[in-house]
Amino acid sequence: MVWPIRSKLSSMVSGDSLHCSRLSAIANSFTRFPAKWPVSDTKKLARVYDTQLGSPPSLKRNSILKLELSTAIAVTQDGSSYEERNVPKPNSGLDFFEEMRQRFLSFKKHKYLKELEHFQALAEVQSPKFMVIACVDSRVCPSNVLGLQPGETFMIRNVANLVPPLQNGPSETNAALEFAVNTLEVEKILIIGHSCCGGIQTLMSMQDDENSSSFTEKWVINAKIAKLRTKAEAAHLSFDQQCRHCEKESINRSLLNLLTYPWIEDKVRKELLSLHGGYYDLLNCTFEKWTLDYERIGVDEEGGRFSVKDHSFWC
Repeated sequence: MVWPIRSKLSSMVSGDSLHCSRLSAIANSFTRFPAKWPVSDTKKLARVYDTQLGSPPSLKRNSILKLELSTAIAVTQDGSSYEERNVPKPNSGLDFFEEMRQRFLSFKKHKYLKELEHFQALAEVQSPKFMVIACVDSRVCPSNVLGLQPGETFMIRNVANLVPPLQNGPSETNAALEFAVNTLEVEKILIIGHSCCGGIQTLMSMQDDENSSSFTEKWVINAKIAKLRTKAEAAHLSFDQQCRHCEKESINRSLLNLLTYPWIEDKVRKELLSLHGGYYDLLNCTFEKWTLDYERIGVDEEGGRFSVKDHSFWC
């Protein structure tokens, strides 16, 4: 299976794009997105807030976590405003630190002390066989979504889960890669992208000749080839659908960028290391996973043709 192919990637872009646009506006992950939004169902929003707190089942909600009700002004997409009463908002950050303390004590009692020997061994040395590169988005937590346990996975998170090529110079990401591959000797690297990615939306919104002073924009330009491919292959789609296309294309380009590091390419060629892509649809709670087919990689005018195998869909 050679990827990207117009029909293949286009089929991956669903009607959920419009919902992604709205959800990204709510999340306000990056610049250029509205910080206020219309709220039509107070109880539903309260449930969403409660879910994202992610408290352990053993902890009961107390007065600290109660939501304050207030009057808020929400702005619709066309710029008009209306008054919405009883919009819940979280308590102060100080109260949330108390909630974090309770979660930590619960972890210590129900996890750490019950697996004391395991955690004491981890304190001496780590030997993960897996590395995960994921986005910094607060809604995308690999440990939570994939059930990753302490000591299992060496992880780095950055804006839009990007891997810059070797020629772009030192970065936090390739420093982590060097340590994971050469010192820890991980056997698998998984790059996880996700729907409604604010970093990719920022990339797709930038002018091609823009010389920005924004740190975010200077970082996401590492995925410029993914943007150019998306514009070429998905020009007939809406902006939101193009962003969804680019979210997956950027994962593929980052997988190819991994091969620009000689010590990674050498281990992949010797079958000591495998490279994988993943895509989390946070609206529908589905996960796609695929593996780089190193034997079928070709070279084109943009540095590589992506080929995958073992493509699976978890739902």
